[in-house]
Amino acid sequence: MLKFHPRACVFILFFAVLAVAQTKPRARDLGVPFDGIPGPFNAITDVKGVEVGHTTLISGEGPLKVGEGPVRTGVTAVLPRGKGSRGAVFAAWFTENGNGEMTGTTWVEDSGFLDGPVMITNTHSVGVVRDAVIAWKVKHGHPDMEGYWWSLPVVAETWDGWLNDINGFHVKAEHAFHALDSAHGGSVEEGSVGGGTGMICNEFKGGIGTASRVLDSKHGGWCSAITATENSCGSQACLLAKRFRRIRRMGGIRGQSLCWWQRTLR
Repeated sequence: MLKFHPRACVFILFFAVLAVAQTKPRARDLGVPFDGIPGPFNAITDVKGVEVGHTTLISGEGPLKVGEGPVRTGVTAVLPRGKGSRGAVFAAWFTENGNGEMTGTTWVEDSGFLDGPVMITNTHSVGVVRDAVIAWKVKHGHPDMEGYWWSLPVVAETWDGWLNDINGFHVKAEHAFHALDSAHGGSVEEGSVGGGTGMICNEFKGGIGTASRVLDSKHGGWCSAITATENSCGSQACLLAKRFRRIRRMGGIRGQSLCWWQRTLR
């Protein structure tokens, strides 16, 4: 049985507004009776302005050769107001358990704001992605909302060392640039993409996913949305939404989660 290093479940909350899209069949489309009403794309991009981009690195097969592969990793960028905005969003962070390192959280906690994207990559590539975000912001001429030229990027780690040559340092600055530049609204890629490429979930192949829920106007018209990478440990029975409408005996969910909330007048 594989054993996994514990990783934190980190939640980041922001406030914004609604729009977006989705294409291929997902669990709800296949008849799994989840509760709630999803937004148009059942994705984090159902909050207006949110954009998501991925860079996925997959190459090589066979036994591990450090520096060569196999490579199963990547970078995910989530921009709460999109590439064209310089505005900050209200933000908070929370670590449930485990390691789950995330840069930039001291400033988020102290100020209550996030200025810039949230990035997800493998544990040993956090530094290069953090530096790349600063370089990207400088290149695009984006000071913060008060006009100051400084940056403390938020970059979250996920351990993909069981499937990826994590000590080969295959993630480069250009991969972070691509994730940022390719970020878009609408339908969001899911599965073995971006920062979720090397994830394992309860001894099944994990990845990155997203969802949203919208309340009706009499309950405020709020839309909450999330994107998450899972790196769960153990192999235990999981009953998914079926007859009992709840999950039981699930072995410790680990990973990184981003959650946006928004109110719409509907």
